[in-house]
Amino acid sequence: MFQLLSFLLAGEPVERLITDACPVYAPFFGAMGVTAALVFTVMGAAYGTAKASVGISNMGVMKPDLVIKAFIPVIFAGVIAIYGLIICVILVGGINPKANYTLMKSFTDLGAGLTVGLCGLAAGMAIGIVGDSGVRAFGQQPKLYVIMMLILIFSEALGLYGLIIGILLSSVSDTYCPGTALQPLNTGNVIVFYNNNNNNNNNNNNNNNNNNNNNNNNNNNNNNNNNNNNNNNNRI
Repeated sequence: MFQLLSFLLAGEPVERLITDACPVYAPFFGAMGVTAALVFTVMGAAYGTAKASVGISNMGVMKPDLVIKAFIPVIFAGVIAIYGLIICVILVGGINPKANYTLMKSFTDLGAGLTVGLCGLAAGMAIGIVGDSGVRAFGQQPKLYVIMMLILIFSEALGLYGLIIGILLSSVSDTYCPGTALQPLNTGNVIVFYNNNNNNNNNNNNNNNNNNNNNNNNNNNNNNNNNNNNNNNNRI
């Protein structure tokens, strides 16, 4: 993972901190939020459009002069996908490869995307079912048109509620990255990240080993001196 990030940032100044609170994989959750928002809202819009179009087609055979008024459910269903597009633009704008991106921010972005996506999916399904049945009833009784419009408006509001909460979640700001940061080491065309504390610990361990070796050498010298003194005493 570090090599991939190094490749993407090669030759550019590095400002992003990589810590336990801001790991290199944090943008994955933000990207999944973007994906969920667009995919689920488009699924809801597609279902609503297809379902309502079936009713419009069947009603239009008998009363083609009412098709224009019956086209309203398709418009409502198409707006659901726009909600997903709006939140996707907001979320993508907050993902910067050279800025700190915390786990908290990534989780809130994921929650925002899922909120908008799933609410849009539910709203699209409601619009499709209401549009299909409402258009058929409107073809037989024109006085039901206002009631159908009111039901479609409240169905559309379900997706709007998700968009509002998604915008609030995406507005959460968090750039605090506590922990030990991986330090960039420029080795030419590739930027390598290393943990400074680990290197310091390794150096300290090496120094301790050297000190232990020196102590052992001193102990050996003392032992040799003691042996020489004992030999001299024996000769005397």
